[in-house]
Amino acid sequence: MNEAIRNLEPKAVWNKFADLNAVPRPSKKEERVIAFMKDFGTQLGLETIEDEVGNVIIRKPATAGMEDRKPIVMQSHLDMVHQKNNDTEFDFDTQGIEMYVDGDWVRAKGTTLGADNGLGVATIMAILESDTIAHPDLEALFTIDEETGMTGAMGLKSGLLQGDILLNLDTEEDDEIGVGCAGGVDVTAEKYYKEQDAPENTTTYSIKVKGLQGGHSGMDIIKGLGNANKMMNRILYKCQAVMHIASVQGGSLRNAIPRESVATVVVENLNEAAFTSEFKRIAKHINEEYALLEPALEISCQKSENTAEKVMVPASQEQFLKTLYGLHNGVYRMSPAIADLVETSNNIAKVLVKEGSIKIECLTRSSVNSSKLDLANTLKSVFNLGGFEVTFSGEYPGWAPNMDSPILKVLDSLYEKLHGEKAHVAACHAGLECGILGQNYPKMDMISFGPTIKGAHSPDERASISSTQKFWQFVIEILKEIPKK
Repeated sequence: MNEAIRNLEPKAVWNKFADLNAVPRPSKKEERVIAFMKDFGTQLGLETIEDEVGNVIIRKPATAGMEDRKPIVMQSHLDMVHQKNNDTEFDFDTQGIEMYVDGDWVRAKGTTLGADNGLGVATIMAILESDTIAHPDLEALFTIDEETGMTGAMGLKSGLLQGDILLNLDTEEDDEIGVGCAGGVDVTAEKYYKEQDAPENTTTYSIKVKGLQGGHSGMDIIKGLGNANKMMNRILYKCQAVMHIASVQGGSLRNAIPRESVATVVVENLNEAAFTSEFKRIAKHINEEYALLEPALEISCQKSENTAEKVMVPASQEQFLKTLYGLHNGVYRMSPAIADLVETSNNIAKVLVKEGSIKIECLTRSSVNSSKLDLANTLKSVFNLGGFEVTFSGEYPGWAPNMDSPILKVLDSLYEKLHGEKAHVAACHAGLECGILGQNYPKMDMISFGPTIKGAHSPDERASISSTQKFWQFVIEILKEIPKK
């Protein structure tokens, strides 16, 4: 399967992508890909270092005739989001990604592809390996843990990089030049609840919400896609008078819109008819509402083979369901400064109810710090009313646009020259590392761009082959046009 990928053009990029995707590299577990990248740099005879937190930096001198240009940093992150379909057997800790060609797209077999940000990494590797591509003094910066905390960028110390310009290769539309991004904060709520024995003469049911598109909780939040945690809570809320919650598990990653949720509930036999009727009614309503947005949505309720022995006490159940119902999910505010840009949003990413403990994890994003904190405090207030303890963590800054950026002028002009039309210069609602890196390197001129990638953070992730060709040409031309010192 992956051999077909190696024959795609540009081969220099796709071969490096195939090499990279053979190495397991989930966030927080990047040891193997760090070693892989260090070995790659060493094999090329280039200066290769690993910093204190695990970022890898590889330095390559300017090619002949380019010594008088400003030194640059080309940057991408090594880790990838690990999501798979419910019926896919795959171990991200031990297996390489299985890829295949589907028309103009490269996809993975039932898992995320890792094009975010693997195609950026592969592109930089191809530049480092080439002896024919012109470029100024180059530092390749491969950061770790971008997807689950940006701890690599946060841990990169000032003074380590020598470049004047940073090219971040983590934008996912090939006609877009990124000049800004959102910051974020994790909002985590926890509480204990009382359990009681399940009533006698009952039946245990398993309720499932699955088949949602999911996707990037920043880039895709504007689409209004279904959130499995909100859908499940809506079902349980409507059925709460005739059932008891034993457990709930929904979502798996803070930065992915949750695609699936499973709840185990106990229904007294005398209430089965009422429970079944109410479940069918609310499931029908949800399916009708999301028919156009979520055509693969499946909401099911089956008798479980495993009997639940403990359930929430009624007061805790009511409080939990009302709290989750009251939490904001989705777009909170659109940007008044940039058309069609989400300014502030929240993703109710993970819900876990089990054995007397509740944990709910949200990722709140905004390009405006005060608005980010406003929404975070809105969530905290709802949680506090529900008796939850709340913590804010993993906060990272946004990247403020600089429309007078010299490197922006280079890319903007070059894109129009190559394609006969203007690029879309924009900020995005995703979290890029530029804002964090800019804290320790405030004078560095930064820009972000990349090939077209769809469905990032979901098993529907796919990378455009023709767009990657276009992107590769753009990169090569950009390197030629880096301004003089």
